Amino acid sequence: MKEEVIGSKLIAVISVFFISFWSFGQVISSGEIIYEKRTNLEKRYEGTQRFGGNSNKWIKEPKIDKYVLYFNESASVFVPIPPDVGDEDREWSTMKNSTYRNYKENKMERQFSYYGSELYLRDSLKERDWIITENRREIAGFETKQALWIANDSTRIYAWYAERLTPSTGPESFGGLPGTILGLALEDGGVVYFAREVKTLSEDDIYKQMPKGKEKDYYNKDSLKEFVIELFSGRGAGGRIFDDIFVW
Repeated sequence: MKEEVIGSKLIAVISVFFISFWSFGQVISSGEIIYEKRTNLEKRYEGTQRFGGNSNKWIKEPKIDKYVLYFNESASVFVPIPPDVGDEDREWSTMKNSTYRNYKENKMERQFSYYGSELYLRDSLKERDWIITENRREIAGFETKQALWIANDSTRIYAWYAERLTPSTGPESFGGLPGTILGLALEDGGVVYFAREVKTLSEDDIYKQMPKGKEKDYYNKDSLKEFVIELFSGRGAGGRIFDDIFVW
């Protein structure tokens, strides 16, 4: 009898071990990720004289924005979460982008909100040439690997992706890695995205979460570039807006 009890306990312990091991290592193909975006406003508005000086204390504090990414094996939607009470007066200082991607059809829709206005884009999915590094870190309870994308001569962006989250997606329009991006950052730290929580997917139709414009309001990539260049020609914010749209 004693041997039977010991044997039963041993089997139970081994079963728990294997269940825990499987749960920790299992892959996840759908869910929701809450991201925190941290923007250094001093770096963002560097060189813009009208925002300089100690009188503008709001620029000294980083701007925190929150987003949610809904994802499954075929599509994803990345949208902003309404701001916390008390920080509404700085909402204009960062652009709020929403992004829908359909991986089976290789198409993307984006909404760019800037200074109270919206621009809409329909295009194919972006492709980026990633460089995988040896760096690792844990984000939101997941082991991630680091990758580097050289956007241009002055802009390098680091991403940290989790292979356990199988869809090749992430914040904004970023993807193309063997896993979901949980961290994203400019090399100088001016803009940083980090996942804070990964949850079970609560939406059956994630596309309905994407803001929609009127048909006449949509641009393709080339026509949107022409419009932005013309709209912001000679203005100090033009370069930042251009990056917000075409880098991110």
